[in-house]
Amino acid sequence: MIHFRNVSKIYTGDVVALRDVNLDIGKGEFVSVVGQSGTGKSTLLKMIILEEKPTIGQVFFNERDVMTIGNREIPYYRRRIGVVFQDFKLIPKRTVFENVSFALEVAGKSNKEIKTNVGQILEIVGLSEKAIKYPTQLSGGEQQRVAIARALVHHPAVLVADEPTGNLDMINTWEIIELLVRINKLGTTVLLATHNKEMVDRLNRRVIALDKGNIIRDQLEGKYMI
Repeated sequence: MIHFRNVSKIYTGDVVALRDVNLDIGKGEFVSVVGQSGTGKSTLLKMIILEEKPTIGQVFFNERDVMTIGNREIPYYRRRIGVVFQDFKLIPKRTVFENVSFALEVAGKSNKEIKTNVGQILEIVGLSEKAIKYPTQLSGGEQQRVAIARALVHHPAVLVADEPTGNLDMINTWEIIELLVRINKLGTTVLLATHNKEMVDRLNRRVIALDKGNIIRDQLEGKYMI
């Protein structure tokens, strides 16, 4: 599904974010990408969603070199990849329902499609009863659930989560991780970037460890306890 071939990313001033990365991620996997800040986790994820491009090498999504995707195609490509960040990035003057439905409105979906789709997604993330609430009326964990719902609204093949629990306490952190596991069980490939070792140790999932832009480990780690 996702393939990195000899990928390096070098920023201005010869700052190496990724160095000769080779990586294959299959359909339906749950992969944790770990490492301290500055090790290349976010850069790797940004290449998948076309926010960054390799200096050297190739990135493939479903056998297509993402560098061949033109600017006009990028919005359609990104609908196949949901993205969740540490910052929830919700629209404060829109309700939960409206925050999730916004992407569908932009895509020109009918009111009937929007109502059905958003209702299903809110049920998955456990927020059906919060549909008419505003972000300021929600807890941090609930706000992140809205962000996840928004990322899922186009039914993407891949969900990319970049430090999604960085602003949450331990209870809300595990609720979000449980939700990501449940989403993965429904068939969505999940890529989780984190520096939370305890979290990774409790997931019986594939772990890719980065250090100074290099992959230093790619294996299963820990024991699944959720």
